[in-house]
Amino acid sequence: MLTAGLNQVYVGVVDDDESLRRALARLLRAAGMQPVAYASAEEFCADMKRPRFACLVVDIQLPGMSGVDLRNQLAADGIATPVIFVTAHDGPRVREEAMAGPCAGYFRKTDAGSEILAAIRRVLASPAPGQ
Repeated sequence: MLTAGLNQVYVGVVDDDESLRRALARLLRAAGMQPVAYASAEEFCADMKRPRFACLVVDIQLPGMSGVDLRNQLAADGIATPVIFVTAHDGPRVREEAMAGPCAGYFRKTDAGSEILAAIRRVLASPAPGQ
């Protein structure tokens, strides 16, 4: 469980939609968290100075490496950061692909930001893997 104050909680946002990145970053800052936004999975992976994230909010359909591919790559690298997926293209195949691996939440981009924030708070309240 994360016991540090929320102002020390970093949440990564990976989405190619600039307006959604900004909106999620504002929402997270208003909730006292520290968002770090990336326009692509490749940009996220290339950030050698990225903080230790409490969780990631990741678009499923990104240009280049998809959000699911990013989650799978992190798992292959032994990084167990919880992933919450968002998508504009909800459908059975997309949902099945997202839920096939570790997934802390799944939302449509039209869902209320408060629902995504509630999922992040559930992640923060959960024991970390191995604890």
